Amino acid sequence: MPERVGIFIDGGYLDHLLRSAGIFGKLDYRAFAEALRGDGDLLRAYYYHCLPWQSPQPTPDESLRFANMQRFLDTLDRTPRYIVRQGKLARRGQRPDGSPIFEQKQVDILMATDIVLLSAKRQVTEIVLVSGDSDFLPAVRIARDEGVVVKLAHGTGNDRPHNDLWDTADERLELTATWFGRCLRPALPP
Repeated sequence: MPERVGIFIDGGYLDHLLRSAGIFGKLDYRAFAEALRGDGDLLRAYYYHCLPWQSPQPTPDESLRFANMQRFLDTLDRTPRYIVRQGKLARRGQRPDGSPIFEQKQVDILMATDIVLLSAKRQVTEIVLVSGDSDFLPAVRIARDEGVVVKLAHGTGNDRPHNDLWDTADERLELTATWFGRCLRPALPP
């Protein structure tokens, strides 16, 4: 019987990896899910992110970023076998230089809840976790206790995942610029 795979993508982490590889905005998300699922049957790819900050009186730049992200999330949510789960971005003060501090809220708990529920209900036999955050350790441990194979898809170098998460995963997949090369949208003609 083939594996049934659930893919869990921390959108902020993936954005960071794509920027580091110089390919932000070029990923074909269907091809990405297909490459991550391997030989198993894909249940779904779950994508977790939040909309960018928008002040009460948004600047044109804030409005544009917000609209672009909303359009992207709506498009991704309509992609076959993808589900988008949105958290919220909260402003948490400012740094000494005056730049704002933002923090994602609800994203990690939404992802962890889905991992635990799908594992406990035996909806998946394998999960692919695209993240580097040790906050997911309890969910990963529960999934493994339920007999689910956990594959960690992660960056390298400065984008490497937390050591405890890396150690706890059953399998690991390095997401390098070369690896991403098979998941890029075709270039538009000049």
